[in-house]
Amino acid sequence: MAEKKEKLYLELQMEELKAAHADAAGDNTAPKNNDKVNSKNAEIAKMYEDAAEYEANLKGFEEELEIVNANTLKDIAAALVQKFPNEERDYAQELKVIVETGWAHLVDVEKTHPKEQLELIKATEFGDVVEKLNAAYPEYNGDFETDVRNFLVKRWENLIAITQEHIKQELAEIKTTGLKPKYVKRVYEQFHGIVK
Repeated sequence: MAEKKEKLYLELQMEELKAAHADAAGDNTAPKNNDKVNSKNAEIAKMYEDAAEYEANLKGFEEELEIVNANTLKDIAAALVQKFPNEERDYAQELKVIVETGWAHLVDVEKTHPKEQLELIKATEFGDVVEKLNAAYPEYNGDFETDVRNFLVKRWENLIAITQEHIKQELAEIKTTGLKPKYVKRVYEQFHGIVK
C-alpha cells in the first residue's frame, strides 16, 4: 500500500512539474526576436536583394542555354515557351533578333557574308532561317545551322558571364560592410522564409 501511495505521490509531483513547466513556457510565448532584431535582420536581408535577383536571373539563363543546346533550331522557341510558360517574352522574336544582330556583324563589320543573306534572314521566321539560307546559298562553304547556333550560344554565354560578374560585385560590396556574404545570404533566406 505504501508503494501505491508513493507512486501516486510521484505522479502528482510529475503533473505539478509539467503544469509549472507549461506555465513557464506560456510566459515565454512572446517572440524571441524583438522589433530591434527584426529591423536589423531586415537591413541585412536588404543587402542581399540585388545579389538574389542576379542569382535568379543566372539560374534562368543557364536553363535557357541548356534548352538552346539540347534542341534543334526549329524547336528552341517552343521549348523555351514550354519551360517558361509564365514569361511574357516572344522567344521566336528574340531568337530572330539575335541571329539578325550576329549576321549584321558578319556583313557590316567583318565583311565575310553578303548583304543579301542578312536581308533573307530579316524576311524569314526564325524556325525557317537555316532552311531558306541553305536553299538560297547551296555553295556556302560553312554550315548555316552551326553559325546560327553559335550566335545563340554566344549570347547566352555572355548573359551568364555578365550576371556572374554582377553577383561577384554585389558580394564584394557586402564584404566591404564587414559581413560575410554567406551570413547575409542566410539572413536573407530566413527573413524571406526561403527554404533550401
